[in-house]
Amino acid sequence: MAWQQPSRRMLRDETLIVLALSLGASGVSALISFIGSVTKPGGLKDQAATLNASAAPGRPWLDLAWQLFGIASALVPVVLVAYLLCREGESLRVIGFDRGRPWSDLARGAAVAAVIGSTGIAFYLAARGLGFNLTVVPEALPDVWWKYPVLVLSAVQNAVLEEVIVVGYLLRRLGQLGWSPGTALVASAVLRGSYHLYQGIGGFIGNLVMGVVFVWLYRRWGRVGPLVVAHSLLDIGAFVGYALLAGKVGWLPTP
Repeated sequence: MAWQQPSRRMLRDETLIVLALSLGASGVSALISFIGSVTKPGGLKDQAATLNASAAPGRPWLDLAWQLFGIASALVPVVLVAYLLCREGESLRVIGFDRGRPWSDLARGAAVAAVIGSTGIAFYLAARGLGFNLTVVPEALPDVWWKYPVLVLSAVQNAVLEEVIVVGYLLRRLGQLGWSPGTALVASAVLRGSYHLYQGIGGFIGNLVMGVVFVWLYRRWGRVGPLVVAHSLLDIGAFVGYALLAGKVGWLPTP
């Protein structure tokens, strides 16, 4: 039986369910965390937002199991999106998440990461200095053999989850729902900013701007592949760079 286009209501409900199971829920969680931070005595920069923390301190093998479980389970919404596209008669290829253009994706992604990475660090330091951002601690894992591989896997997981859902899937569904390109761009960018609110106003604004740029690039290239590469490189640089430099250079804030 040929696939039939679902009603607008079904598409809307499907989109809301996917977001509720993934980054929409993260946005609500980040908002609650932000409210807690701004109502806590003291400035935002005196508080810390920790990513990639130990899940079982003092028990490295159990910690590793929790880290890998968290990374794998976070990708389940991507599998759901792949299934929904397959049901539609398509695949992740329709949003450009495939191995069709590996060298082009790598080159474009690396170029984007180089530009956004340098400006992003400067913006974070300025926002924190002005008191608009918490001190972001990209990693707080124990110094064990699996630390850096887990940080790399975590970075790639973040990139795949966010770019597939917030750019590729969401823009496709909003287009099918009749949203204008401009409105869909705003929705995607605001969603990206929302789940970074736990970092403070700076995290929200910086990622909102990044969201606008990524949507523009996606529409220009028709692929999320370069965006996944760029996001992976940005997060690898942040996670691994912090692990290597924290406490060794004066310009990098630490708690």
